[in-house]
Amino acid sequence: MLTVPPLSLYVHIPWCVRKCPYCDFNSHERRGPNKSRGGDTDERDYVAALCADMDADLQLFEQRRLHSIFFGGGTPSLFSPRSIGAVIDHAAKLFTWDASTEITLEANPGSADAENFRGYRTAGVNRLSLGAQSFNDRHLTALGRVHDGREARQAIETAIAADFSNINVDLMHGLPDQSAADAAADLSIALEYEPAHLSWYELTIEPNTVFHRRPPPRPDEAVLQRQQEEGGALLAAAGYQRYEVSAYCRPGRESRHNLNYWRFGDYMGIGAGAHGKATSAREGRLLRTRKRKQPEGYLASQGAERREVEAGQRSGEFMLNALRLREGFTVPLFESRTGLPFSAAAERVEYLQSLALLERRQQRIAATERGYRHLNRLLEEFLD
Repeated sequence: MLTVPPLSLYVHIPWCVRKCPYCDFNSHERRGPNKSRGGDTDERDYVAALCADMDADLQLFEQRRLHSIFFGGGTPSLFSPRSIGAVIDHAAKLFTWDASTEITLEANPGSADAENFRGYRTAGVNRLSLGAQSFNDRHLTALGRVHDGREARQAIETAIAADFSNINVDLMHGLPDQSAADAAADLSIALEYEPAHLSWYELTIEPNTVFHRRPPPRPDEAVLQRQQEEGGALLAAAGYQRYEVSAYCRPGRESRHNLNYWRFGDYMGIGAGAHGKATSAREGRLLRTRKRKQPEGYLASQGAERREVEAGQRSGEFMLNALRLREGFTVPLFESRTGLPFSAAAERVEYLQSLALLERRQQRIAATERGYRHLNRLLEEFLD
């Protein structure tokens, strides 16, 4: 039977100082030197639009407790602590939460952003996600990043000084001309600071990016394999658990917000291009929402495009999320989050067990080591 899952709030701020050549997110370079740090549009107008967006979507999520809030982008740290605080304060008028609710802000390691870290902490942000990507100046230049290795280290130090005990550091491997030793060196620097969480993932070439049009020189498969194996061993030796494809943490420091996505929870998505998911247990319905992608169009109207997730789609959508987790999922979770009997997926699960891609231990189903190494192949089995 379909039940109402935890609810998160995702807030999208679409502006960046400069668009990175590998980025396929809905982000736009700010323009206009006399405008606010958010770009052509005064950030006060955008904050007002975000609050109106929350109000408009409230009917889908009434009388719900907030599990987490996540400010993503773009570069949310282009906005002032006052603006971030205004969004948090408006959410507090509509939802309830407590001290355990995780409130994350993605931040650029540039010095101008780091100056605001203490202000974000005062505004209510309790988790900072720093997009370092590397500490190697040569690799940062190749990635088109606006900071250097020194600024990346300073940002972590400033976040710690600003009383952030829950810090995520984003790092990439498989970078242009990056050796296995280079990738290990980046991890070693991050581990010096003992962050609660590390997102460590391979650079992928996405459509509609500069790197797709002009591919950079990539490490060969043997080097990529060494980077993954040696980096994974380094993280494990430092006490970090790999609990998702590219997410590592100290015990108990998983990203609560991302766990809610992967466990097929609900989330209100506000901001230009933001997506959301809403469960109506009473009506037995799952809805997906999507906001206008271009900031100008979004500012003109905060209405959402809505589509129903039909019963035949729910099993596949659930698996695409849940099987990213090392823990996998339980049969009761599948049934409560999709509203389907497990028999809707049982035949496909049994087939993948026969290929040694999935394993079942009583009520829990997860990818095997082999399945995790070939996760894309595994997930494709559920797409139809």
